[in-house]
Amino acid sequence: MTVDVLIPVYKPGRKFSRLLAMLEKQEYPVRKIIVVNTEKSYWRDEGFSGIPNLEVHHITKEEFDHGRTRNLLMSYSQADIGVCMTDDAVPADEKLIGNLVKGFEQTGPGGETVIEVYARQLADKDCELAERHTRLFNYPEESRMKTWDDVGKLGIKAYFASNVCCAYRRELFLAQGGFVKRTIFNEDMIFAAGALKAGYGIYYAADARVVHSHNYSCLEQLHRNFDLGVSQAEYPEIFDSVPAEGEGIRLVKDTAAWLVRTGHVLAVPGLVAKSGCKYAGYRLGKVYKHLPKPAVLWLTMNKNYWRNDK
Repeated sequence: MTVDVLIPVYKPGRKFSRLLAMLEKQEYPVRKIIVVNTEKSYWRDEGFSGIPNLEVHHITKEEFDHGRTRNLLMSYSQADIGVCMTDDAVPADEKLIGNLVKGFEQTGPGGETVIEVYARQLADKDCELAERHTRLFNYPEESRMKTWDDVGKLGIKAYFASNVCCAYRRELFLAQGGFVKRTIFNEDMIFAAGALKAGYGIYYAADARVVHSHNYSCLEQLHRNFDLGVSQAEYPEIFDSVPAEGEGIRLVKDTAAWLVRTGHVLAVPGLVAKSGCKYAGYRLGKVYKHLPKPAVLWLTMNKNYWRNDK
């Protein structure tokens, strides 16, 4: 199967250069690397001119949307498989693309066709302790198939399939209508929920690995989780039946126990503080319709989403 890698880019830096270099080294051939860059003034042609299969398109900040921009990327592709990546996710080795493609050979327990395969995310070298464990919690060492039957057992985790690195069968993706055209966040989970309901399988390929992590401050966690709460509030038909609070509490407890067990007790207060900011942001996002516009603009990470709001 032919593969295109699809990347929305904003202010590309060193990690993006490493990402491109590692894509060139993949054992499974990448037909094209298709980029949609936000704001042409931030793009340096001379910095990426040596990549032979790189195709670049430019949009303005006002045109960017998590769902619509990735649909635009998919529209530029003619490959069998479109691999969505973020510009700060670096392949851990030369086997990433091949292991993603191999995931499509799997079938669900009821014969379900795999519509998407997502990769394991590894913590970067500078990653903080608690975030390092979060990566292990959300991206375990064992691969897994998920189908509609797993929603009752896994709850919101059944819809988890991150576009940091996720491969899609392009024709089936388009037949499902692609990503929602307007969302502040979570376009990947919204698509995954619809795909499972339509009878497809989602495969987590633990051997397909990218290096990707963030060291968010308490305030950044508040902003990020506000947008997360907004995205869930805007799609109650998907998220109301699988509340996220239980999974969040389980993560905090598991991380705290791991910190104590590994002799990092002094890191627990920081975990509690950040977790409190995450929860506060999430709850405020869920009730964003009742907040004044200035408060929403302060709380969000994505101010353009609200400025473009009709």
